[in-house]
Amino acid sequence: MQIHVDNVHKNWKQFTLINDHEMEVSILNYGGIITRIITPDKHGERENVVARYNNFDDYIQNPTYLGAVIGRVAGRIQNASFTIEEKDIHLQANEGNHVLHGGPSGFHQVLWDVTTIEEPDYVGIELTYTSKEKESDFPGNVNVTITYYLDNQNKLTIEYKALSDKQTPITLTNHSYFNLSGDLKQTIHEHEITLDSDHFLELDEELIPTGKIMDVDMTPFDFRSGRRLGIGLNQDFYQNKIVGAGYDHYFLFNHEKKHVVNIVEPRSGRQLFISTNQPGMVMYTSNSVDSSHQFYEGEAKKYIAVCFETQGSPASLHHDNLDTIILEANQLYQKTTTFQFGII
Repeated sequence: MQIHVDNVHKNWKQFTLINDHEMEVSILNYGGIITRIITPDKHGERENVVARYNNFDDYIQNPTYLGAVIGRVAGRIQNASFTIEEKDIHLQANEGNHVLHGGPSGFHQVLWDVTTIEEPDYVGIELTYTSKEKESDFPGNVNVTITYYLDNQNKLTIEYKALSDKQTPITLTNHSYFNLSGDLKQTIHEHEITLDSDHFLELDEELIPTGKIMDVDMTPFDFRSGRRLGIGLNQDFYQNKIVGAGYDHYFLFNHEKKHVVNIVEPRSGRQLFISTNQPGMVMYTSNSVDSSHQFYEGEAKKYIAVCFETQGSPASLHHDNLDTIILEANQLYQKTTTFQFGII
């Protein structure tokens, strides 16, 4: 196992974690961005299974949040405001009246400090950053550590830690766009998804959760026994239509199975298992991606990849029927998500 380090853009470095089974994961110190994950298919063909930009310059603005660490709060904060300790907090909106993925100064545009990790059983990198009081108008100084590990079981583990000196909302995730066909050869229509989830959050026309927890039964959101993504993408169900004929919804995990998500791409034979201690996940089917974004493997387009954003829901800031994302002062936030790749 080894780590390669390359200078790729200005003062950015790309760290490539390599295990003994032909798997590679490349990560930038800018935004903590995963730029590629190389895994073999059932024929031994090594290909990239995440979307990446053609030019590193595109990661500066990164309007699709491609591959990046998302924080302080992943997802949308309704009306760019919330109440904490009986005080109303107003944030800088960056999507209409709302805050998306941490606001205008999100973690996806941070140059992180990096320490490499090399152990007999795994390699990794540790990213650290201090988010100052009032950054994007959030309260508290927050010390954040994101650690990526790759082992010889083809498991990529992301560990998130945060410590604040004041009460503040925190929910962190990674925004990689997966396509297990390899090198974006196909859209995600044939990806077969299984979710350990009985419920999802209803969205309004502005993609803000209404607070209603919906049962997946008898809807295109029932992935409990496995469902081909293309079936849901072609549905007329009102919740699919609201987000542009796809998914951009928060699923609440049952946590009754070892893996909360299982993805199979039958042509390549690639399989991905996801496990996490997060309460749920936004599944986003790249409904708004278009050719204005140029990807390395070819044209960017709708349904080119799918995100599995394991996180708490920011809707909990306005609806008390959801797990809170408020972190108490001097209390450690610690969440882990593992992506394990295999072949069927």
